[in-house]
Amino acid sequence: MTHPFLDLAPLSAARFASIEDRVARLLGTEQDVVIMQGEALLPLEGAIRGTAGPGTVALNVITGPYGQTFGDWLRDCGATVIDLAVPFHTAVTAARIREAFTEHPEIDFVSLVHAEAATGNTNPVAEIGEVVKERGALFYLDAVASVGAEPVLPDAWGVDLCVIGAQKAMGGPAGVSAVSVSERAWARMAANPRAPRRSYLSLLDWKARWIDGGRAALPHAPAQLEMLALEACLERIEAQGPATVMRRHATAAAATRAGAVALGGGLEPYVHRAAEAAPVATTLRVPAGLVASELVGRALAVDPALPLAAGGGVLAKEMIRVNHYGVDATRGAVRGSLVGLGHALAGAGLDVDVAGALRAVEEAWA
Repeated sequence: MTHPFLDLAPLSAARFASIEDRVARLLGTEQDVVIMQGEALLPLEGAIRGTAGPGTVALNVITGPYGQTFGDWLRDCGATVIDLAVPFHTAVTAARIREAFTEHPEIDFVSLVHAEAATGNTNPVAEIGEVVKERGALFYLDAVASVGAEPVLPDAWGVDLCVIGAQKAMGGPAGVSAVSVSERAWARMAANPRAPRRSYLSLLDWKARWIDGGRAALPHAPAQLEMLALEACLERIEAQGPATVMRRHATAAAATRAGAVALGGGLEPYVHRAAEAAPVATTLRVPAGLVASELVGRALAVDPALPLAAGGGVLAKEMIRVNHYGVDATRGAVRGSLVGLGHALAGAGLDVDVAGALRAVEEAWA
């Protein structure tokens, strides 16, 4: 008895390459694109370890927990790291990046997260890219959460290493990811004696055994189910149109923010300015005296399918995330989330206006 998930024909090198080409089209890039056989932490770490070493002076921008992780990796590589941390309720600015270069002209590497789903902010990468390009530094970007929800354009923005994952706004699988690599980044890796080689983290192995060989023979058996799922989600985005998919995410974010404000009960947007709020997820600050994780638990007890989560770590006490990405970037998911949160807040003895919140959602969606 055959099974559609188990009895699959082998994935050819030509089909693997065609999926990479579709990723490149989505990113509007002519750089090499490498699809890596693991969750996005694989290329995120591999790209840093490939290009950073004891001679690297890195400006590491921290607007959420992933920026902190990148700083740890950079230090582990022996790089000199200058952390630029901004409050999680805001975004970094190009002016702050320019100031950092003025204070530390030796900076030759910049690491940045585009959209932080964990904190709900998004950074102005195009403007930051202009500053980084002027200074000639290598630009590393985590676009895992943003791709599909807002434009991600490595060539136009001067990004040398752009890492994406399919599991958020693209609505695809978590077990496969990709990175676009500029010629400058390849050269930096080739000159780095500490860059991983003969390793699962190695991008250089993919270049030598896959790209330089004309993408004719895969270096190892691919994660077939994940690759087919990635191909399917790319097909869906192409069919709907990337602009339509991004508009749906932006609308979901605007509707969630407006609905949360109208709901009341002391709930308020965690990211202060709407222009700095990510379209992939809306974060909300809970009223003093309440615990975010407990409110989320009450809401999920009514409907376990709601795209709600408490913040991670210390943020579990004060932050709620509405993860309106992928299949949840819909009016129904936003409405359901606000109804669930209204139920949870009312259960805590607070006055809420669920009807007003739903009206605000409809107005924003219209």
